[in-house]
Amino acid sequence: MNKPGSTVFSQLVRMTVVSSGIAAMAGFSSLSSSAAETPKAPVKQVKSPNILYIVADDLGYSDIGAFGSEINTPNLDQLVKNGRILTNFHTSPVSAVTRSMMYSGADHHLVGEGSMGTPRDERKGLPGYEGYLNGHALCVAQLLQDAGYHTYISGKWHLGLDIAKGQSPDAWGFEQSYVALNGFVKDHFGHEAKDSKNWAHNGKYVQPGQPGQPGGDGTPFYDEDFYTQQIIQDIDMNKGDGKPFLAFVTYTSPHWPLQVPEPYLSKYRGKYDVGYEVIRERRLKRMKQLGIIPANFKANPGVPSKEYPRWSELTPEQQKVEARYMEIYAGMVENLDYNIGLLIQHLKDIGEYNNTFIVFHSDNGAEASPRLGTQGPPPGGGGGGFPGGARGNDNSFDNLGKSGSWVQYGLRWAEVSAAPFRLFKMFTTEGGISVPMIVHLPGQVKELPMLDTYAYITDMAPTLLDLAGVAQPGQPAPASIDTSTGVNKNAGMVLYKGRDVYPMSGLSMLEVLEGKKDGPLHTTPVADEYDGEGFLQDGPWKAVLVQQPFGPGYWQLYNTNADKGELNNLASQDPARLKKMIEEWQAYMKKIGGVMPARYDVVPRAD
Repeated sequence: MNKPGSTVFSQLVRMTVVSSGIAAMAGFSSLSSSAAETPKAPVKQVKSPNILYIVADDLGYSDIGAFGSEINTPNLDQLVKNGRILTNFHTSPVSAVTRSMMYSGADHHLVGEGSMGTPRDERKGLPGYEGYLNGHALCVAQLLQDAGYHTYISGKWHLGLDIAKGQSPDAWGFEQSYVALNGFVKDHFGHEAKDSKNWAHNGKYVQPGQPGQPGGDGTPFYDEDFYTQQIIQDIDMNKGDGKPFLAFVTYTSPHWPLQVPEPYLSKYRGKYDVGYEVIRERRLKRMKQLGIIPANFKANPGVPSKEYPRWSELTPEQQKVEARYMEIYAGMVENLDYNIGLLIQHLKDIGEYNNTFIVFHSDNGAEASPRLGTQGPPPGGGGGGFPGGARGNDNSFDNLGKSGSWVQYGLRWAEVSAAPFRLFKMFTTEGGISVPMIVHLPGQVKELPMLDTYAYITDMAPTLLDLAGVAQPGQPAPASIDTSTGVNKNAGMVLYKGRDVYPMSGLSMLEVLEGKKDGPLHTTPVADEYDGEGFLQDGPWKAVLVQQPFGPGYWQLYNTNADKGELNNLASQDPARLKKMIEEWQAYMKKIGGVMPARYDVVPRAD
């Protein structure tokens, strides 16, 4: 009998990668010649575990019911009851950067996403800042495909637009792919220009809503619903052939523009009329009741700025509009949950649920744009926003949330979604990088205790390989000496099918998830930098750099075990520790070839 929380695969059989790189299923130990003469009952081969990897887009830490939200998310809540919550999982501050590390297991500066997309400053053209997965990247889908997995992706890609140059998923190990190539869609209902090259299906540009494509026959199209049905179709295409599958479903919800079909569009009318502060306080109370945060947790109070009015400072008409933004956002989250429920039910219907590893998390913290400098600061920081009416959108009140509207919910609602943390997407504070995560292990039938072990997005690819019993490439790449410096440009790289690639720097979480390993996963610091924002986490200590105007522009120090809300800056109390951590961060930047934007100090001061 398989114990809840353990993997059927790890109990019965492991997959072994043979020297050719092709995986073969291995049974128990080979019989000796004498034992082989005695008839034995045949050993039943057990298929490697399937992997269903679900990513939400710009979903905040407290936006689902199991994490304290008032939004109706019964399917994710049920997944918790057959899985477990990870309360201390971290991504990068932005989408493309997170995805590059999610697939490669390596630091984003090494594999082409040093910034998000091609930087528009002096870093443009530098190695690691290509704006797409570069030639030194290795995608987990490639290794699992080599090992006999079917590999599928449906949803957002955001790691390259040029199909001819090998930047789409079909060039990175996905046998079936239908994706939005860009970081966003212009219309969740598929109404984009006929010449748009934002969508790709198996390495060819396509356009939903056009003849021969989904929605092209006049049937209703909504991208989140489509992503779900597409991945179900992909899974069913090879159902029953004995091979496991890796399926990434990378939703674009609840990323702007805020749009959702009925009944979700009307579901939350009146729910948010009480305003930002009341909803956030209610969430904090539920988070404490659920154990997501301790009872004595001190939440970050939010941005202390008159430029982003509090609820009581808005006119009744402004409150009406602001509440509507959040109503639509909540509807998008519930629709997302509904689609996740369809996926999980389908796995049960085809008999694959018990042999599937399911992961759910957001790609980064909540999106607080537009901020100052877009179209002026509308109430609460929301409103028409970028790119707003410039594209001829209909943002009349009655059309909000429908095709043709383009709104975001702004800074104050983002603070609600990011509760209880500081700031939001784009920043290396906890509100930008600490995200909701749920994991279900194959064979798991009951909820396991919440896991507070610090984990990072680069840990996911190694975890998937470990689960499948697939080894990472280990042969060192041949030296490539720079004649001017004598430096080996391939130092630290490994060979994969003739390419020099960066190995995975993340750590497998599998033994931690299975309860076979106690203590911290990371015993050395974890660091990152994005557009001049930086952090280094070393055990309970976090050094964080937030540029102005949302931070001081210099390094701060927090004990996140006691103060994850980042309220009590300990820099002046422990300057020696902070100095050492800044030096470690600078060494990290040098190692991965990171370049600080020239508009910021190259060596930020510590105060």
